[in-house]
Amino acid sequence: MNLDRFQREREPAWRELAGLVETAGRRPERLGPDGVRRLGALYRSAAADLALARRRFRGDPVERRLEALVGQARHLVYDAPARRIAPVRFFARDYWRLVAERPVPLLVAAGLLLGPAVLAAIWALGDPGAAGGLVPGEYRSVTEPRPAGADLGLSVEEEAEFASAVFTNNIQVSFLALAGGMALGLVTAFVLLFNGTLLGAVAGLATEAGNGPAFFELVTAHGVLELSCIVVTGAAGLRLGWSIVDPGRLRRLDSLAAEARRTVGIVLGTAPWLVLAGLVEGFLTPAGTGLAAVVAIGLGLGALYWALVVVLGRERAAAGGRADRAGTAPA
Repeated sequence: MNLDRFQREREPAWRELAGLVETAGRRPERLGPDGVRRLGALYRSAAADLALARRRFRGDPVERRLEALVGQARHLVYDAPARRIAPVRFFARDYWRLVAERPVPLLVAAGLLLGPAVLAAIWALGDPGAAGGLVPGEYRSVTEPRPAGADLGLSVEEEAEFASAVFTNNIQVSFLALAGGMALGLVTAFVLLFNGTLLGAVAGLATEAGNGPAFFELVTAHGVLELSCIVVTGAAGLRLGWSIVDPGRLRRLDSLAAEARRTVGIVLGTAPWLVLAGLVEGFLTPAGTGLAAVVAIGLGLGALYWALVVVLGRERAAAGGRADRAGTAPA
Protein backbone atom coordinates (compact mmCIF):
# COMPACT_ATOMS: atom_id res chain seq x y z
CA MET A 1 0.00 0.00 0.00
CA ASN A 2 1.42 3.39 -0.98
CA LEU A 3 0.93 6.59 1.02
CA ASP A 4 -1.76 8.10 -1.22
CA ARG A 5 -3.89 4.98 -1.13
CA PHE A 6 -3.39 4.64 2.65
CA GLN A 7 -4.58 8.19 3.27
CA ARG A 8 -7.43 7.98 0.78
CA GLU A 9 -8.84 4.74 2.23
CA ARG A 10 -8.40 5.65 5.91
CA GLU A 11 -9.33 9.35 5.75
CA PRO A 12 -13.10 8.86 6.39
CA ALA A 13 -12.43 6.88 9.58
CA TRP A 14 -9.94 9.46 10.82
CA ARG A 15 -12.37 12.29 10.19
CA GLU A 16 -15.14 10.41 11.97
CA LEU A 17 -12.90 9.76 14.97
CA ALA A 18 -11.84 13.42 15.08
CA GLY A 19 -15.50 14.43 15.00
CA LEU A 20 -16.36 12.14 17.91
CA VAL A 21 -13.43 13.45 19.93
CA GLU A 22 -14.53 17.03 19.29
CA THR A 23 -18.13 16.24 20.23
CA ALA A 24 -17.15 14.44 23.43
CA GLY A 25 -14.73 17.06 24.66
CA ARG A 26 -13.56 15.57 27.95
CA ARG A 27 -16.78 13.63 28.62
CA PRO A 28 -17.26 10.47 26.54
CA GLU A 29 -20.75 10.00 28.01
CA ARG A 30 -21.90 12.81 25.72
CA LEU A 31 -21.67 10.33 22.84
CA GLY A 32 -24.19 7.88 24.27
CA PRO A 33 -23.72 4.08 24.31
CA ASP A 34 -23.53 3.63 20.55
CA GLY A 35 -21.18 6.59 20.15
CA VAL A 36 -18.84 5.27 22.83
CA ARG A 37 -18.70 1.85 21.17
CA ARG A 38 -18.02 3.49 17.83
CA LEU A 39 -15.32 5.65 19.43
CA GLY A 40 -13.57 2.53 20.76
CA ALA A 41 -13.64 0.80 17.38
CA LEU A 42 -12.32 3.85 15.55
CA TYR A 43 -9.62 4.36 18.17
CA ARG A 44 -8.32 0.82 17.79
CA SER A 45 -8.35 1.22 14.03
CA ALA A 46 -6.45 4.53 14.23
CA ALA A 47 -3.89 3.00 16.61
CA ALA A 48 -3.28 0.24 14.07
CA ASP A 49 -2.96 2.87 11.33
CA LEU A 50 -0.41 4.72 13.46
CA ALA A 51 1.64 1.56 13.87
CA LEU A 52 1.57 1.08 10.09
CA ALA A 53 2.52 4.72 9.46
CA ARG A 54 5.48 4.42 11.83
CA ARG A 55 6.65 1.33 10.02
CA ARG A 56 5.99 2.31 6.40
CA PHE A 57 5.82 6.12 6.30
CA ARG A 58 8.10 7.26 9.15
CA GLY A 59 8.76 10.98 9.08
CA ASP A 60 5.74 11.80 6.88
CA PRO A 61 3.25 14.36 8.27
CA VAL A 62 0.60 11.61 8.35
CA GLU A 63 2.52 10.04 11.24
CA ARG A 64 2.31 13.26 13.28
CA ARG A 65 -1.36 13.61 12.43
CA LEU A 66 -2.16 10.10 13.64
CA GLU A 67 -0.09 10.51 16.80
CA ALA A 68 -2.09 13.62 17.66
CA LEU A 69 -5.43 11.94 16.86
CA VAL A 70 -4.69 8.75 18.82
CA GLY A 71 -3.41 10.79 21.76
CA GLN A 72 -6.60 12.89 21.83
CA ALA A 73 -8.85 9.84 21.66
CA ARG A 74 -6.96 7.71 24.19
CA HIS A 75 -8.17 9.45 27.35
CA LEU A 76 -11.78 9.20 26.14
CA VAL A 77 -11.55 5.51 25.34
CA TYR A 78 -10.07 4.71 28.75
CA ASP A 79 -12.22 7.35 30.48
CA ALA A 80 -9.18 8.78 32.25
CA PRO A 81 -7.04 11.87 31.85
CA ALA A 82 -4.14 11.52 29.46
CA ARG A 83 -1.18 10.07 31.31
CA ARG A 84 1.44 12.42 32.58
CA ILE A 85 4.96 11.61 31.52
CA ALA A 86 6.84 9.93 34.36
CA PRO A 87 10.20 11.70 34.75
CA VAL A 88 12.22 8.50 35.12
CA ARG A 89 10.62 6.92 32.07
CA PHE A 90 11.05 10.10 30.07
CA PHE A 91 14.75 10.56 30.77
CA ALA A 92 15.46 6.84 30.52
CA ARG A 93 13.55 6.11 27.31
CA ASP A 94 11.16 8.65 25.81
CA TYR A 95 13.74 11.41 25.29
CA TRP A 96 15.95 9.11 23.21
CA ARG A 97 13.06 8.26 20.92
CA LEU A 98 12.37 11.97 20.35
CA VAL A 99 15.98 12.46 19.30
CA ALA A 100 16.22 9.32 17.16
CA GLU A 101 12.82 9.32 15.46
CA ARG A 102 13.87 11.70 12.64
CA PRO A 103 17.51 11.15 11.65
CA VAL A 104 17.46 13.43 8.58
CA PRO A 105 17.20 16.71 10.55
CA LEU A 106 20.03 15.44 12.79
CA LEU A 107 22.26 14.90 9.78
CA VAL A 108 21.32 18.29 8.32
CA ALA A 109 22.04 20.07 11.62
CA ALA A 110 25.38 18.26 11.97
CA GLY A 111 26.31 19.25 8.41
CA LEU A 112 25.36 22.89 8.98
CA LEU A 113 27.51 23.04 12.12
CA LEU A 114 30.51 20.84 11.32
CA GLY A 115 30.84 21.53 7.58
CA PRO A 116 31.55 25.26 8.04
CA ALA A 117 33.80 24.42 11.01
CA VAL A 118 36.08 22.31 8.81
CA LEU A 119 36.12 24.91 6.02
CA ALA A 120 36.79 27.78 8.46
CA ALA A 121 39.64 25.87 10.09
CA ILE A 122 41.26 25.34 6.68
CA TRP A 123 40.74 29.02 5.87
CA ALA A 124 42.29 30.12 9.20
CA LEU A 125 45.31 27.91 8.65
CA GLY A 126 45.85 29.38 5.19
CA ASP A 127 45.00 33.03 5.88
CA PRO A 128 45.20 33.73 9.63
CA GLY A 129 45.18 37.49 9.15
CA ALA A 130 41.77 37.52 7.49
CA ALA A 131 40.31 34.85 9.76
CA GLY A 132 41.48 36.71 12.88
CA GLY A 133 38.97 39.47 12.22
CA LEU A 134 36.13 37.02 12.85
CA VAL A 135 37.29 35.90 16.29
CA PRO A 136 35.88 37.74 19.36
CA GLY A 137 38.33 39.21 21.85
CA GLU A 138 37.67 36.64 24.58
CA TYR A 139 39.03 33.88 22.33
CA ARG A 140 42.14 35.62 21.01
CA SER A 141 44.41 34.55 23.86
CA VAL A 142 44.57 31.04 22.39
CA THR A 143 45.34 32.32 18.89
CA GLU A 144 48.42 34.39 19.75
CA PRO A 145 51.77 32.85 18.69
CA ARG A 146 54.02 31.70 21.54
CA PRO A 147 57.52 30.24 21.79
CA ALA A 148 57.83 26.54 21.07
CA GLY A 149 56.94 24.47 24.09
CA ALA A 150 55.30 27.36 25.93
CA ASP A 151 51.81 27.13 27.34
CA LEU A 152 49.09 29.68 26.67
CA GLY A 153 50.38 31.98 29.38
CA LEU A 154 47.05 31.77 31.18
CA SER A 155 46.56 31.32 34.89
CA VAL A 156 44.30 28.55 36.14
CA GLU A 157 41.55 31.13 36.63
CA GLU A 158 42.01 32.49 33.10
CA GLU A 159 41.90 28.99 31.61
CA ALA A 160 38.67 28.30 33.52
CA GLU A 161 37.29 31.65 32.33
CA PHE A 162 38.09 30.82 28.71
CA ALA A 163 36.49 27.37 28.92
CA SER A 164 33.50 28.89 30.69
CA ALA A 165 33.09 31.39 27.85
CA VAL A 166 33.04 28.50 25.37
CA PHE A 167 30.53 26.60 27.52
CA THR A 168 28.24 29.65 27.92
CA ASN A 169 28.39 30.35 24.19
CA ASN A 170 27.45 26.77 23.39
CA ILE A 171 24.43 26.88 25.70
CA GLN A 172 23.27 30.10 24.05
CA VAL A 173 23.79 28.57 20.62
CA SER A 174 21.77 25.50 21.63
CA PHE A 175 18.72 27.52 22.61
CA LEU A 176 19.03 30.05 19.77
CA ALA A 177 19.14 27.17 17.31
CA LEU A 178 16.02 25.75 18.91
CA ALA A 179 14.09 29.01 19.05
CA GLY A 180 15.08 29.81 15.46
CA GLY A 181 12.72 27.09 14.27
CA MET A 182 9.83 29.52 14.65
CA ALA A 183 11.29 31.49 11.72
CA LEU A 184 10.75 28.53 9.38
CA GLY A 185 14.11 27.14 10.51
CA LEU A 186 16.07 29.89 8.73
CA VAL A 187 17.40 31.39 11.96
CA THR A 188 18.34 27.90 13.14
CA ALA A 189 20.34 27.31 9.97
CA PHE A 190 22.09 30.68 10.31
CA VAL A 191 23.01 30.06 13.97
CA LEU A 192 24.49 26.66 13.13
CA LEU A 193 26.41 28.00 10.13
CA PHE A 194 27.80 31.02 11.97
CA ASN A 195 28.88 29.17 15.08
CA GLY A 196 30.39 26.34 13.09
CA THR A 197 32.43 28.94 11.23
CA LEU A 198 33.48 30.61 14.49
CA LEU A 199 34.48 27.27 16.03
CA GLY A 200 36.56 26.31 13.02
CA ALA A 201 38.23 29.72 12.83
CA VAL A 202 39.29 29.66 16.48
CA ALA A 203 40.58 26.09 16.20
CA GLY A 204 42.45 26.89 12.98
CA LEU A 205 44.03 30.06 14.37
CA ALA A 206 45.10 28.32 17.56
CA THR A 207 46.64 25.48 15.56
CA GLU A 208 48.38 27.86 13.15
CA ALA A 209 49.88 29.74 16.11
CA GLY A 210 51.25 26.48 17.56
CA ASN A 211 48.67 26.41 20.35
CA GLY A 212 46.58 23.54 18.99
CA PRO A 213 47.29 21.01 21.79
CA ALA A 214 46.60 23.59 24.51
CA PHE A 215 43.40 24.74 22.80
CA PHE A 216 42.02 21.24 22.45
CA GLU A 217 42.99 20.46 26.03
CA LEU A 218 40.82 23.39 27.14
CA VAL A 219 37.71 22.54 25.14
CA THR A 220 37.59 18.86 24.20
CA ALA A 221 36.47 17.30 27.50
CA HIS A 222 33.16 19.17 27.50
CA GLY A 223 33.10 20.33 23.87
CA VAL A 224 32.18 17.04 22.19
CA LEU A 225 29.09 16.64 24.37
CA GLU A 226 28.14 20.30 23.95
CA LEU A 227 28.40 20.08 20.17
CA SER A 228 26.20 16.98 20.29
CA CYS A 229 23.60 18.96 22.23
CA ILE A 230 23.81 21.81 19.70
CA VAL A 231 23.19 19.34 16.87
CA VAL A 232 20.17 17.86 18.69
CA THR A 233 18.58 21.21 19.54
CA GLY A 234 19.38 22.49 16.06
CA ALA A 235 17.62 19.48 14.56
CA ALA A 236 14.62 20.20 16.80
CA GLY A 237 14.57 23.79 15.52
CA LEU A 238 14.68 22.58 11.91
CA ARG A 239 11.84 20.16 12.60
CA LEU A 240 9.81 22.96 14.17
CA GLY A 241 10.33 25.13 11.11
CA TRP A 242 9.50 22.30 8.70
CA SER A 243 6.23 21.60 10.53
CA ILE A 244 5.15 25.08 9.37
CA VAL A 245 6.51 24.76 5.85
CA ASP A 246 5.02 21.30 5.25
CA PRO A 247 2.15 20.59 7.65
CA GLY A 248 0.79 17.75 5.53
CA ARG A 249 -2.97 17.40 5.91
CA LEU A 250 -2.96 19.22 9.25
CA ARG A 251 -3.56 22.91 9.64
CA ARG A 252 -0.27 24.73 10.11
CA LEU A 253 -1.17 25.68 13.67
CA ASP A 254 -1.98 22.06 14.56
CA SER A 255 1.20 20.80 12.91
CA LEU A 256 3.25 23.39 14.79
CA ALA A 257 1.58 22.50 18.10
CA ALA A 258 2.27 18.78 17.62
CA GLU A 259 5.94 19.42 16.84
CA ALA A 260 6.24 21.97 19.66
CA ARG A 261 5.31 19.26 22.17
CA ARG A 262 8.22 17.18 20.93
CA THR A 263 10.46 20.24 21.06
CA VAL A 264 9.66 20.83 24.74
CA GLY A 265 10.61 17.21 25.43
CA ILE A 266 13.91 17.63 23.60
CA VAL A 267 14.69 20.79 25.59
CA LEU A 268 13.97 19.07 28.91
CA GLY A 269 15.93 15.96 27.97
CA THR A 270 18.97 17.81 26.63
CA ALA A 271 19.34 20.21 29.56
CA PRO A 272 20.88 17.65 31.97
CA TRP A 273 23.52 16.77 29.39
CA LEU A 274 24.46 20.43 29.08
CA VAL A 275 24.72 20.56 32.87
CA LEU A 276 26.97 17.49 32.79
CA ALA A 277 29.18 19.21 30.22
CA GLY A 278 29.37 22.22 32.51
CA LEU A 279 30.42 20.06 35.44
CA VAL A 280 33.12 18.42 33.34
CA GLU A 281 34.32 21.85 32.22
CA GLY A 282 34.31 23.20 35.79
CA PHE A 283 36.27 20.35 37.35
CA LEU A 284 38.61 19.25 34.55
CA THR A 285 39.64 22.51 32.90
CA PRO A 286 41.49 23.85 35.97
CA ALA A 287 42.95 20.43 36.77
CA GLY A 288 45.47 20.26 33.91
CA THR A 289 44.92 16.56 33.31
CA GLY A 290 46.66 16.56 29.91
CA LEU A 291 45.51 16.34 26.30
CA ALA A 292 45.24 12.54 26.15
CA ALA A 293 42.97 12.40 29.19
CA VAL A 294 40.61 15.17 28.09
CA VAL A 295 40.34 13.75 24.57
CA ALA A 296 39.47 10.34 26.02
CA ILE A 297 36.85 11.89 28.32
CA GLY A 298 35.37 14.09 25.59
CA LEU A 299 35.11 11.31 23.02
CA GLY A 300 33.82 8.93 25.68
CA LEU A 301 30.98 11.27 26.68
CA GLY A 302 30.10 11.89 23.05
CA ALA A 303 30.12 8.17 22.28
CA LEU A 304 27.94 7.45 25.33
CA TYR A 305 25.36 10.05 24.30
CA TRP A 306 25.02 8.85 20.71
CA ALA A 307 25.05 5.19 21.76
CA LEU A 308 22.02 5.93 23.95
CA VAL A 309 20.34 7.68 21.02
CA VAL A 310 20.87 4.65 18.78
CA VAL A 311 20.08 1.90 21.30
CA LEU A 312 17.32 3.40 23.45
CA GLY A 313 15.82 5.42 20.59
CA ARG A 314 15.34 2.34 18.44
CA GLU A 315 14.08 0.23 21.34
CA ARG A 316 11.53 2.86 22.30
CA ALA A 317 10.30 3.25 18.72
CA ALA A 318 9.83 -0.51 18.43
CA ALA A 319 8.01 -0.64 21.76
CA GLY A 320 5.73 2.20 20.68
CA GLY A 321 4.86 0.39 17.46
CA ARG A 322 4.01 -2.85 19.30
CA ALA A 323 1.87 -1.04 21.84
CA ASP A 324 -0.07 0.90 19.25
CA ARG A 325 -0.72 -2.25 17.22
CA ALA A 326 -2.27 -3.66 20.40
CA GLY A 327 -4.37 -0.50 20.79
CA THR A 328 -2.73 0.57 24.05
CA ALA A 329 -0.42 3.37 25.05
CA PRO A 330 3.26 2.49 25.13
CA ALA A 331 4.70 2.13 28.61
